[in-house]
Amino acid sequence: MSSSSSLASEISQAQTGALSAIAGASDAATLRAVQADLAGKKSALTVLRSQLGKIQDADERKSAGQAINACAQIVEAAITERMSVLLAGERAQQVASEAMDLSEFVSAKRRGSTHIVTQATQRLEDVFIGLGFQVAEGPEVETDFYNFEALNMPKTHPARSEFDTMFIEPASADQEPNSVLLRTHTSPVQIRVMQTWKPPIYAVMPGRVFRRDTPDATHMPVFHQIEGIVVDKGITFAHLAGIIEAFTKAFFGNEFTSRLRPSFFPFTEPSAEFDIRRANGAWIELGGCGMMHPNVLRAGGIDPDEYTGFAFGFGIDRMAKERHNVEDIREMYTNDLRFLRQFS
Repeated sequence: MSSSSSLASEISQAQTGALSAIAGASDAATLRAVQADLAGKKSALTVLRSQLGKIQDADERKSAGQAINACAQIVEAAITERMSVLLAGERAQQVASEAMDLSEFVSAKRRGSTHIVTQATQRLEDVFIGLGFQVAEGPEVETDFYNFEALNMPKTHPARSEFDTMFIEPASADQEPNSVLLRTHTSPVQIRVMQTWKPPIYAVMPGRVFRRDTPDATHMPVFHQIEGIVVDKGITFAHLAGIIEAFTKAFFGNEFTSRLRPSFFPFTEPSAEFDIRRANGAWIELGGCGMMHPNVLRAGGIDPDEYTGFAFGFGIDRMAKERHNVEDIREMYTNDLRFLRQFS
C-alpha cells in the first residue's frame, strides 16, 4: 500500500469523486445506482479498504482504517441528504401533476345561497376551531346505549321522560324493543369520540336531532344542536366558564358576555345553564353545560381518576334565530324565498 501521505491523497480523491457523483444524480433512481456503485467491489473506497491488511505497522493500519471509515460516513451522509432532497422534489412534482382544480365556479347569475342554519353551523365551527377544537360527527340513528345509558341515564332514570323519543322498529327479532332510535341530542357523539380518540380531547359535534315536539315559535321536531367536550388532565369548572365566555365574545361580539346558573343534568356534575347578555342588557338562555360525570367518562373508556372534562351544548337553530332576530323559528323551514333571501 502507498505511503501515509499518498494514502491520504487517495482517500481524499475517492471522497471527492464520490461526492461529485452523488451531487450529479438528477433523480432518486440515478442516486440509487450511484450508491450501489460506491458500495461495489470496484469502488475506490472498497479497494482502499481491501488493502489495509498490507500495512505492516499496526498504528499506521489503524489510522488508515479510521480515515477510510470517516470518508465512508461522509459519503453515506451525503447520499442520505441528497436522497431526501430528490424524493421531496419528486413528491412535489407528483402532487403538482395530480392536482385538481377544485375552485368554486361562480356564475354571473346566482342560483341559490346557504341556508340560515347552515350559515350558523359553519360560523360556529369556525369559532370553535379558532379556539383549538376539532369537529366530529356521529350517526343520526342511535342505540339506547349511546343516547341514554352511556350518558348516565339507565332505563329507570326519570330524566328520560324529558325526551320525547322517536323509536325505530328493531331490524331483527332478537333486538330489544325501543333499543334503536333517532338521536334526541348530539351527546351520543361525545361517547363515540372518547371511545376512539385519545386524550387530550377538544371537540365539537354539530348535527341534526329529533324529538316528538309540537312545532311552535321556539320548537321543531327536527332541529340542530352543537355539542362540545374537553377531556384532559387538570380540567376544572373555571376552564368551562372561560371557554363559554371566549365563545360568546368570538361569536356575538365583545359587547356580549355570559353567565352560568346552577342546574341539573344526569351526564354532568356540577351542572349549569349558560346565558348570554345582549348589548341592551337582556339575558337569553342559550344551553346547558357542566363537568362530565365520572360514569360518562368511564362509558367513553376514560379513567376519571386520571382525567376530568366538561361538556356543553345548545341549539344551532336558536343561535340563528337570536343572531338574526327571527321571531318564529318555523319561518326558517317554510322555504319562503322572501324570508330566505334576507340572509343570502
